[in-house]
Amino acid sequence: MTFDVNQIRADFPVLQREVRPGVPVVYLDSTATAQKPLAVLQAMEEYYRRSNANIHRGVHTLAEEATALYEQAREKIARFINAPSSRQVIYTRNTTEAINLVAYSWARTHLSAGDLVILTEMEHHSNLVPWHMLAMERGIRLEFIPVTESGLLDLETYRQLLEQAPKLVAFTHMSNVLGTINPAEEIIRLAHQAGAVTLLDGAQSVPHFAVDVQALDVDFLAFSAHKMCGPTGIGVLYGKADLLEAMPPFLGGGDMIREVKLRAFKPNTLPHKFEAGTPAIAEAVGLGAACDYLTDVGMDAIAAHEHEITAYALERLEEIPGVKLFGPSAEHKGGVAAFTLEGVHPHDVAQILDQDGIAVRAGHHCAQPLHEKFHIPATSRASFYLYSTKEEVDKLVQGIYKVKKYFG
Repeated sequence: MTFDVNQIRADFPVLQREVRPGVPVVYLDSTATAQKPLAVLQAMEEYYRRSNANIHRGVHTLAEEATALYEQAREKIARFINAPSSRQVIYTRNTTEAINLVAYSWARTHLSAGDLVILTEMEHHSNLVPWHMLAMERGIRLEFIPVTESGLLDLETYRQLLEQAPKLVAFTHMSNVLGTINPAEEIIRLAHQAGAVTLLDGAQSVPHFAVDVQALDVDFLAFSAHKMCGPTGIGVLYGKADLLEAMPPFLGGGDMIREVKLRAFKPNTLPHKFEAGTPAIAEAVGLGAACDYLTDVGMDAIAAHEHEITAYALERLEEIPGVKLFGPSAEHKGGVAAFTLEGVHPHDVAQILDQDGIAVRAGHHCAQPLHEKFHIPATSRASFYLYSTKEEVDKLVQGIYKVKKYFG
């Protein structure tokens, strides 16, 4: 289909609303969560209206329909990231839980005191805290690939760290603050040469450009539905089959078992081994519908549109006296513009922009160490997606001038 942003915007009901009479919403917070198209909302509603039942064990019509919808969604997700098999797609609650699954199941089986895990200075807390917890529990070592002043990873230092024979390299594909798109294929290739397993935080990449797990040769990939036009409460862990097969279950209970005795149990096969209890069935259906929607629009078209909007936004924001942008040039980043405004706290910027219906994020965006790296407590962050327009960027710029006037 031809990319038509106005046609796409018509698919998203929330973009049609006014936050106050005469004040339309200008949604520039898609890095936090994306809006949902009608196709996703209707798929979830249709499930609840027609096929709501628990999955896998029922033999009645509704249970079989629900199971089929749930597993069909898994197959759609596998195609979306080019996984070799849907068995390698594990449903979780979000990216955070997917990373924790790796930390608890794979890492606690394979890492011991003194083993090295390499992270980066631009990680979201979700890819920091699980490893801090393991360091306190097991005595593993953590080292970090530095971020340069221009917002890129220092790959020369990374190569030096690899000489210490790490067991795991875990890193974000795209920074939720700087927007930096990291060279994942190169980082993974070098990690494998050093004998390390790799974990890619794809929360900000999978929604915005094509991510092919086989081309990347990544061992684990974590991402969330709600950032890619799907519902909240469901995410995905992809893993290579041999790694997943060897990992012990993360949670115990129903559906993750093949057999239970009073004094023993046998875990289920993949992917169910890691999916204990009644899952988020409607949310899985919604995620499958989101994969369909994004595929129909075209991930390359989405990436091209976002690049155009981001380049325009950076150009306009740079014109404003007192605005300082963080991160690399548009060539090396996704749809994120994090900035500070001289003399004004980022929370005040966001609050005043909201008076004109402009939704941006303010704070450290769950990346406090990265903000400390740049000696700032917080930033304001505008972020863009397939439905963002240059007119919205213009409203953001006008809003920032209004903030400047307000603070004299």
